[in-house]
Amino acid sequence: MKYQFMRFPGGKAKVVTLSYDDGCREDLQFAEVISRHGLKCTFNLNGDGLKGDRAFSRETIEENFLSKGHEVAVHGYFHRAEGTLRPIEGIQDVLNCRLELEHKVGRIIRGMAYPNGGITRFSNGASYDRVKQYLTDLDIAYARSLGGDNGLFRMPTDWHNWIPTAHHDNPKLFDYIDSFLNQDLSPAHNLADRHPRLFYLWGHAFEFARNKNWDRLDEICEKLGGKDEVWYATNIEIYDYTKAYESLIYSADGKMIYNPTVTKIWFDVDGTEYTIDPGQTITLDI
Repeated sequence: MKYQFMRFPGGKAKVVTLSYDDGCREDLQFAEVISRHGLKCTFNLNGDGLKGDRAFSRETIEENFLSKGHEVAVHGYFHRAEGTLRPIEGIQDVLNCRLELEHKVGRIIRGMAYPNGGITRFSNGASYDRVKQYLTDLDIAYARSLGGDNGLFRMPTDWHNWIPTAHHDNPKLFDYIDSFLNQDLSPAHNLADRHPRLFYLWGHAFEFARNKNWDRLDEICEKLGGKDEVWYATNIEIYDYTKAYESLIYSADGKMIYNPTVTKIWFDVDGTEYTIDPGQTITLDI
């Protein structure tokens, strides 16, 4: 065996996910459009924003987001950048947001997007190591950050500093989409460079209304949606599937593999696709 690579459900090598912030009323129109095209989004909501006349009701969140397969995640109770907060303030802001969201939607909330610049700059004694530690302690599985749009389509190596591919207004966005869709991950491709590819779009739904360019969202969805070779997933679905893959247990020679998880897993070994069911042990034909 030379190379083994994770594959997503159905044996797919590519995944698309979206992440949109702040819980604005435009999220409802946004969710309707992307759901029609089969895309999935993580909606990052502020705890304080769930109160008042303009707040989403539990029924609205269920009908427009959760029932369509989307995710709800933490975006800070008061939308404060963790890089500016003393740890006790950051802990309170994240925990209170998680508590409010879980009370509101009746689901366990494990994901997050950093608000207002998050960890792109630091002050008041804050540091990334301290932020990552308290997020881990608060059972926040991942946190989306910002670090410069790029067309690398890489899976995250640090789940608490998950860098997206591009903002939806990036002038290179459609070039990125074309490049992503045209990536050749077949066995005939360079055998050592067949890592799974991720396209991660982020933004705020109110920007489409403000810039009067809802047609841009339609074009994005038409280009990205409906592709048989792509898995469409929320942030937490990608995290959970990846962690399940990383939980596989191997014999000393690497030929026997046991799946201790409750997830069916796909992977590729030197161009041959394998699947392994929950609780199953398989022997590779190598």
